[in-house]
Amino acid sequence: MNSPLCDHPPLKAKRLGLYTHDQAVVIMRTDCPACHSAGITSRSHIQVSAGDRSVYAELLQIDSDLLPLDTIGLSQTAWELLGVEEGDAVAISHPPALASLSFIRSRIYGNRFDYQGISAIIDDVVARRYTDVHLAAFLTASATPPLDLQETIYLTKAMIGAGERLHWDKDIVLDKHCVGGLPGNRTTPIVVAVVTAHGLTMPKTSSRAITSPAGTADTMETLTPVNLELDRLKQVVREHGGCMAWGGAVQLSPADDVFIRVERDLDIDTEGQLIASVLSKKVAAGSTHVVIDIPVGATAKVRSHEAAHQLANMLTNVGKEFGLTITCVYTDGSQPVGRGIGPALEALDVLAVLRNEDHAPQDLRERAATLAGAALEIGGAAAEGHGKALALATIADGRAWEKFQAICLAQGGLHTPEIAPHFYTITAPHDGVITNIDNRNLARVAKLAGAPRSTGAGLYMHVRIDDIVRKGQPLFKIYAAAQGELAYAVQFAREAETLIAIRPDS
Repeated sequence: MNSPLCDHPPLKAKRLGLYTHDQAVVIMRTDCPACHSAGITSRSHIQVSAGDRSVYAELLQIDSDLLPLDTIGLSQTAWELLGVEEGDAVAISHPPALASLSFIRSRIYGNRFDYQGISAIIDDVVARRYTDVHLAAFLTASATPPLDLQETIYLTKAMIGAGERLHWDKDIVLDKHCVGGLPGNRTTPIVVAVVTAHGLTMPKTSSRAITSPAGTADTMETLTPVNLELDRLKQVVREHGGCMAWGGAVQLSPADDVFIRVERDLDIDTEGQLIASVLSKKVAAGSTHVVIDIPVGATAKVRSHEAAHQLANMLTNVGKEFGLTITCVYTDGSQPVGRGIGPALEALDVLAVLRNEDHAPQDLRERAATLAGAALEIGGAAAEGHGKALALATIADGRAWEKFQAICLAQGGLHTPEIAPHFYTITAPHDGVITNIDNRNLARVAKLAGAPRSTGAGLYMHVRIDDIVRKGQPLFKIYAAAQGELAYAVQFAREAETLIAIRPDS
């Protein structure tokens, strides 16, 4: 049983409107009797309870009368997790020792995780008992050395068991995922539209960005609501065969969304975590067959074909443990896909392809058709080797666009994305031929401009590899919601020497 910090009456809850990046934070006065009696100081961690709810929170202190002595200020995350109203009684206590931390310490010293350890860690993560420091320690310990096959299976199993699971009365339920690392690679909405236009089932739940300027959920949110409740998601799938929703809203593998937030801050996305993240959500979504896009390129997440084969083998082997059939497709990861990088800009590319507009990026159309074609063949809608042609025909004759609109309307409406108002154009310093484009640093420029938090921020690409350019010709345009963010992005773009390589004319 947790020991109370003091024998004093409960504190009164006060909402501070303080946004702390999903971490629960509470604020109390330095002269609060509860703090004095227990000897707690700023940056301590305490358990805060209200009724049958409790949350683990970091304590910050103030030395002023901004808060009454009998009041505890709650960050927005703490407020929402406790479900309190202004003035409600709140009790504080010492948090119990987290036994699961011993498994993290053990791995730091060279031991491997067993299922008991990983399961205990995931239970504490989902219960919000881990602070960001604990989460960072787990993610780092999981990266060095990388999780092996058995550890990855254990992690996937524990993450599946911590959330909801969907079940569909279908022999084949399709899904698709890209391992990432390639800006603008927003094929999923197109794939879902093509596949479901042929009567196949594809309940697509996607993540938000981890280390990229946009995740599929971020992009789709500029077009239609993605925070679907479970009943709404099921209804959309029953009526239209598929959906394009954010997985976190329906608590599919909820630990993953906690990890994603910290991975974004650490700028890491390790192989074991990636596989467990992807496959736990596919299993939880009720999928049976998954097409996985693995872009390979010098500045993509997967740098070589050897690494791609290794990742594909791990995905396939872990998938087998959970009854998933995995089909991996190796794609070109040498440069961004489409023109836009950032949620709204990528959404406009998707719309252009589906609407068959003249300026639609052909590389995005071709890549989406390749992946959709693989799914159509798996689902029995196309003969082997004929899937891509059918996918392209489905886009060309408007069936994909019709289905896409129907799904968006069922999810709550179809909106027009808005691009950020401030922009700056980076131009070619001399004549020549584009020989290389740095995916990672272009993504960084887009993030410095505000993507994905600012949905209209990002980049619009004017060139591709092998294009001939003249001095002063636009290479890419940076969009930002604020002048300050634009200035940061422009400064980095000007100083980075590897963004776009141009071989001078001989």
